[in-house]
This record gives sequence, structure tokens and C-alpha cells, in this order.
Amino acid sequence: MNDGQKHSPDHGRAQLMLRASYRRAPAERRQALIDAAARSLARQGAGGVSVRTIAAEAGVSPGLVTHHFEGVEPLIAATYRQVSERVAEALGQAVAAAGGDPRARLEAYVVGNFLPPVMDEDLLATWLGLLGLTKSMPLVSMAHAESYAGFRAAIEALLAECGSKGDRRLEAVAITALIDGLWLELCLDRSVFSADEAAALARRWIGALLG
Repeated sequence: MNDGQKHSPDHGRAQLMLRASYRRAPAERRQALIDAAARSLARQGAGGVSVRTIAAEAGVSPGLVTHHFEGVEPLIAATYRQVSERVAEALGQAVAAAGGDPRARLEAYVVGNFLPPVMDEDLLATWLGLLGLTKSMPLVSMAHAESYAGFRAAIEALLAECGSKGDRRLEAVAITALIDGLWLELCLDRSVFSADEAAALARRWIGALLG
């Protein structure tokens, strides 16, 4: 059918993208939207994220976003959880590769934050956007709390392996703060100190903590 209107090549490509998105399995569509949300956060920050901007990034209609996530807040919360899971998986692999020595395993968890894939400028941009939404979006705040509780629990378990006799809950809080501070500063400006120096600082701090 010809309606007499001429469409640009970009319009045609957009229609093809929409058709392809609808042919995907629901899990694949959800994943594509989460990936698009992460990219939107990295590019536009917390203030520029909406159903429309994420839909445009994913090449789908805004209605598909609300169909799968009922709005932008549940989608951003799901994005936060998945980004956190990817970080936790990378750190878990670093711990496994460290062998059986308890202190080496704890150090591997901490130092892994200063190495790829966790040390990554795109991840920083996405993470800053996510953090910027924790105060205005309760579901994102909940995802943040759950994610950081998981990070602290992993550190507490590693401290227990090391035989720490202190308050492991507070020690985990302190180590998390150490990681966040060094990771953030290293991502923002690598001219101040290197990843190797961050790792050395972390090892020295852990050594002082454990004795």
C-alpha cells in the first residue's frame, strides 16, 4: 500500500529496528532495554534519562519500555542490579583466581576493583548516573542498598576466612569505602595516581587492619 508519502532511509531503518525488536524473545527485549538504559545513563547522566531517551537508544517505541518495566524507575532499578551483578561476578572471578590463601583472596577482591573490567570509564559514567537517582527513585535506592549489602557480605566472608577478630561488619564498611574512594578518583583522573598505586595502598591498609 502506498500512502503517497516519501520516507527517508533513516525512517526505513527505524521501522526495521522496531520490527526486529518485536521479534525478540521477552528476555532479550528486557536485556536490550537494560543495556540501552546503561548507555543512556553514561551519555546523558541522571537528568537526561527518561522512557523516551531509553527507547530511542534501544531503537524501540516508548510503549515497549512501559510494557516490560512499567516505567523508567523499575528499568533503572533493574539496570542497577545488573551492573552490580556484573561487578560482583568479575570480583568473584578475581578471588577464585587468587587460590586458597585467605589474605590473597581478600586482596584480590579489593584490587580487582582497580583493574578491567571494573576499572572502566563507561562503567563510571553509568554508575554515577545510577547513584544520582538513588535519592529521587525509591526502587533505585532499594537496588543500591541490596547491591552494597551484597558487596559487604562478600567482604565479611573474606575477612572471616582471614580470621579477623574485629567487628567484621564495620571492617567491611571501611573496606567498601576505601574501594569506592580509590576507584572513583582513579576513574576521574588517572594523572594523580595509578592503578598499581591504588592496589598498593589497599594492600597496605588491609595489612594494617589484619596485622
